[in-house]
Amino acid sequence: MKHNKITAAAVAVAIAATTGSCNLYKKYETPTDGIVGEYAEALKQPVDSTSLGNLGWREVFTDPLLQGYIDSALVNNKDLQNAKLNVDIAQAQLEGAKLAYFPSVTFAPNGAGNQVGNSGLKWGWQLPLTVSWQADIFGKLTNSKRAAESAVLQSDAYRQAVQSQIIAGVASCYYSLVSLNNQLRIYEETSKLWKESVKMMEDMKTAGRYTEVAVVQSRANYYSVLAAIPDIKQAIAKTNNTMSLLLNVKPQEWAVNGSSELTLPAKIDGGVPMSYLAARPDVRASEQSFAQAYYATNIARANFYPQLTLTASGGYGTLLGSTVVDPAKWFLNLAGSLTAPLFTRGQNEATLKAAKLQQQQALNTFQYSVLNAASEVQNALVDITTNREKQVNIAEQEKNLEKAVEFNRDLMNLSTTTYLEVISAQQSLLNSQIQLENVKLNNNQGVITLYQALGGGR
Repeated sequence: MKHNKITAAAVAVAIAATTGSCNLYKKYETPTDGIVGEYAEALKQPVDSTSLGNLGWREVFTDPLLQGYIDSALVNNKDLQNAKLNVDIAQAQLEGAKLAYFPSVTFAPNGAGNQVGNSGLKWGWQLPLTVSWQADIFGKLTNSKRAAESAVLQSDAYRQAVQSQIIAGVASCYYSLVSLNNQLRIYEETSKLWKESVKMMEDMKTAGRYTEVAVVQSRANYYSVLAAIPDIKQAIAKTNNTMSLLLNVKPQEWAVNGSSELTLPAKIDGGVPMSYLAARPDVRASEQSFAQAYYATNIARANFYPQLTLTASGGYGTLLGSTVVDPAKWFLNLAGSLTAPLFTRGQNEATLKAAKLQQQQALNTFQYSVLNAASEVQNALVDITTNREKQVNIAEQEKNLEKAVEFNRDLMNLSTTTYLEVISAQQSLLNSQIQLENVKLNNNQGVITLYQALGGGR
């Protein structure tokens, strides 16, 4: 009867404590205040599969050569392989958290000698099987499992972020090679034309139309073009090496399509709604980090409450307690314990305080990640818009400078203009051609940056 009263009292204490700790079972929800609240509302919107951030990378990067390189990188890149392994690790840890709900079973055979007075040493043995189960009354196991689930989501978001970085990195290298190869072609073609100009100046000097000054200045411009070519070749070699590293192969040269350009979907021009940012893996990872901090705080709160553990042990043997019996017998023990913290309250309070502060840190990081995502998207849009305008104007400039070079050559042959005007027109045309290639590269890089800033494809 006394045992029943103690058990009933323990259950009553547990029920009362549970009634006051229902919030420990509350599942994480995205906060509804400030910029994070706008993000929470955006998550409720249906996913727009046509938005740039949700398009598959093959729909954005349509160049067949580039697609082949990205495919190879996604298969071979070690950073991505490690990110995938992190997901597997998190899954394994989640399985462990789920198994914590089940009883633990141990089997520990043992033997011992026993002697009473002068009776002689008697040896006994035991084959015990123990089953122990911790009741999740105050949500400690539940919060641990939910934290492990958030860790899986965070690892998967990180994997997506790494994949997005690799795709963007390969595309960036590819279009850098396109631009550099085009610039090399422009310089090599220009060097041939300027070499002809030097020959023409030398002929005109022989004919008495120009002095040695014209020949020297023309030759100096020619060598300035030749001097720029090694720098471009060096940049091409380094970019090829970076591409090789992304694809996890030894350094080699990579073929590119010199006329390849990226285009931006027209619908993105009007701006980017907050719902598009929900596709960003770094934002999702940041939120899951905050969710884990939330569950860690709940676990710290649960430490203030008692833990109920039920244990059953049984087996077969000759060693029963401190007594050796013969023959062997079956034995069975049942026990329950309700452990409440008494002298560790100060430590628990410190742990809870630290958990709350870490939760606030995670929230701050989450808020910043949303703001940073919006900022990066807007910056990318501004870059693309300005580069488009520059590309149109510089293309027109190049056309007019080509005509200017042609006109000045004709006028020089007719002795109605000076060699300085011809040299100036040639230099301006070269600068315009290189500037146009740089603007094209910036435009391509802007589309890559925007695609990554919007999530880089799911």
